[in-house]
Order: sequence, then structure tokens, then C-alpha cells
Amino acid sequence: MATKMKNVIWIMGDQHRGQALSCNGDPNVSTPNMDNLAVNGINFHNAVGGYPLCCPYRGSMLTGLYPHKCVPGHEYPLPEGQRTIAHVFRKNGYHTAYIGKWHLDGGHGDKGRAALHIVPPERRGGFDYWLGYHNNNSQWDCWVHGGKNGETEPYRLPGYETDALTDLFINHLKDIAEKDDPFFAVLSVQPPHNPYAAPAEFRRRFNPATLKMRPNVPPIPRIENQARLALAGAYAMIENLDFNIGRIMNFLLETGLFFDTHILYFSDHGDMHGSHGHFMKTSPYEESIRVPFIIGGENAIYDELGRQGLSDIPINHVDVAPTTLGLCGIDTPEFMEGTDLSWVRLKERKKTYVPDSAYIQSVIPTGQDVGIGKPWRGVVTTDGWKYVCFENAPWMLHNLNEDPYELVNLAHYPLYWDKLRDLNERTKQWANQTGDTFIFPKVQ
Repeated sequence: MATKMKNVIWIMGDQHRGQALSCNGDPNVSTPNMDNLAVNGINFHNAVGGYPLCCPYRGSMLTGLYPHKCVPGHEYPLPEGQRTIAHVFRKNGYHTAYIGKWHLDGGHGDKGRAALHIVPPERRGGFDYWLGYHNNNSQWDCWVHGGKNGETEPYRLPGYETDALTDLFINHLKDIAEKDDPFFAVLSVQPPHNPYAAPAEFRRRFNPATLKMRPNVPPIPRIENQARLALAGAYAMIENLDFNIGRIMNFLLETGLFFDTHILYFSDHGDMHGSHGHFMKTSPYEESIRVPFIIGGENAIYDELGRQGLSDIPINHVDVAPTTLGLCGIDTPEFMEGTDLSWVRLKERKKTYVPDSAYIQSVIPTGQDVGIGKPWRGVVTTDGWKYVCFENAPWMLHNLNEDPYELVNLAHYPLYWDKLRDLNERTKQWANQTGDTFIFPKVQ
């Protein structure tokens, strides 16, 4: 049924790097449903996971606050009483629903299996309907709790996580459609996060030995072999997720909801998969910080030359909530720090401030063996530069226009110290503007 107010759906993968879509040029994977959303909508192909770690990104996407003010590290909870985008939508007459991975209740894996950690109703972000789990790294053994009656006993989902959660999501959309209420609904799945396991019908499409690797994966057998095996699983998971996005789109088309619903697909961070010899996340390299970010659904945008809608703006985690609200004509509330970029998608929406850069950071290191063990800060600019520093020490300077794989670090060449100085100052400005107390290097 059509509704007067536009609906919004978030579909969220976990650890899906922005390069790993066919519409973004990956030669190994096929993502026809994500590609269709991009072709008929807007593909923010420079989107950023400004803190490339699950919990901090999720806190920022829900609140529009930077991680150092909200969820500063791994397994930190959403602050008690913190308002979220769900509160704003509810105030504006929307039904709100969240299904899947939460990872915002502070549950620690060393205190028992996180999948069985109960998230109490008052800590579910203000959503009307919540059915999910705190965290679960076992896609064939996924447990959820919550639901219509607020029951808290976890139960195991049948089959593969993404398939089963999509079933639950579509069933809840059916219930909403019968009431004809505008809705904001979130589907959050663990894949393509490790362990890299996928249904056999998707896994059989990928032979690790024949994958085309990124040029920045070093030809060291130990690293390359690990990367190939992991990538084969991750690509299979991505194609399974794409298949399930197609199921959701078909449901919306069949019920007439598609043209009244904005559909956003994005991820919280990327995955290094052997690039520069690194694996998983927490580093500021492109494979870690770049994420898919597509706004589709509703009315298609047609270009007279048939070109898909692309945006160079580095939309960041704090911009997700303001932009989503803007798609529905709702102004950004005062407690949110991010920018409403809905005008990029909606021609009738007034153009607002265009950021010249995105602030990226690692506030509290995880302490895990794989990952960067020091706090860092940096910026990626709209014109293609990246600067990153440790406390009191520059670390990276890359011209992504000529060096997209970050093969040459320019930070320690006197020829580029003027650029280093300018970007160090811009990063400090972001810190001052957002109340971040990081100690920056003194660049001569």
C-alpha cells in the first residue's frame, strides 16, 4: 500500500568493503541487486566508515554523534538514555523496527557467548520493534531474542543467518503494510564478516586460486593464500546478501511499497583481505575505511545519457542518520553532529553544506593481535588526499588520485610537507570542532 509519508529501509552488511561490488569495479563479484539500486539511485562511491570498527560505527549511525562522544571502542555500550534516529522517527509518526545484529550493549565475549547476551528492552535504541542479537560470529548458529511480545529467551534461527533474518524482516514488513503506517525499518546482518562461511550454492562460484587480487596484496605466500581463501568466502557471502536484497525489493514491488520507500544499503567498515599485508579492519587504509553506501528505491533518477548517479562526497558514519531523516523531510535534530546529504538524492531538497573532507579515527584500540594497536586520527578529502597521524607523529600521506592502492607514502618527503602541514591543520580543526582531545604532531 502507498503511504503519504515516505518509508525508509536500512540494509546493513558487516565488514563489506566499498570496493567489493560489481558496480564499484570489483572483477570477482556480481551484485546485480545492489547495482540496480545504484543505477536508479545514488552511489556514494567515496563513502567512509570513519571509525572502521563495528561498535563505534553503529553508535554513530544511530545517533549522528562522533565515536569519542558516543561509543569510543570495541564492546562499549550505547550511553544510557542516548537518543537515536528511532526516537526522532517515532516523534514524527513512524513505526520503527530493528532486526539483526546490534552490538551496542557492551557485552564482552570473554564473559560468555555474545549471541546469548540479552539486550534489555530499555537498551534497544528506542525502536518500537526489536528482534536481534548483541553479536554472533557463527552464521549457521545464529540466535535472536526480542520480538512482538518482548520475550528475551534466545532461540536459534533455522539455516543461514542472512536468509533467516531476511525472512523475519519481510514478515515484519508484511505486518506493517497491513496497518498502512509509515515505517523506518533496519535489517542488520553479520555477513560478510568473518568467519567467511556461506551457503554452498554461493560458495561454489568462487575458486580461491582464480581470484584477481588487488595490486597492494604482497606476493608473500602466507599472506596471499590466507587472503584468497578468505576472499572466496566473503564474496560468496556478499552474493548471498545481494540475493536477499533482491527478495526484499521484490516484496516491495509486489506490495506497491517500492515507490514509497527509500532503500539504503551500507556497511560499517571494510576488510583488508591481505592488502598491505593486513587483515580485517581498524586501519586507515582504503580497504578498511571505504564502505558501500547506496540510496535507491522510491523514484528512479534518469540521466539523459543513461549514467548512474554517482557522488564523490565522502559521506561518513555521523551523516547516516541526518541524511536518512532528510529523505523523509525531517530536519536534523540539535543533538546530531552529522550533515544531511539527502539533497544529493532528492532534487527538491535544499542543498546544504558540502564537506571538504571526512574525519577518520581510531579512539580506543581493540588490543587484538590483528589490528592497529595505537590510536590514530586523519582526514580523507573530497579532492582525493588522505592524511593520518599517531599522537605526536605523522603516519600516512597519500594522493589517492594518482595512487589509489596507497603504494607510496608521501608523509616523510620534504617535497610534500606543505600538504602534510595543511592536512594536519585540517585534522586538528575537525578535532576541535568535535571536542576530540587527541594530541596532534607539530609539523614544521
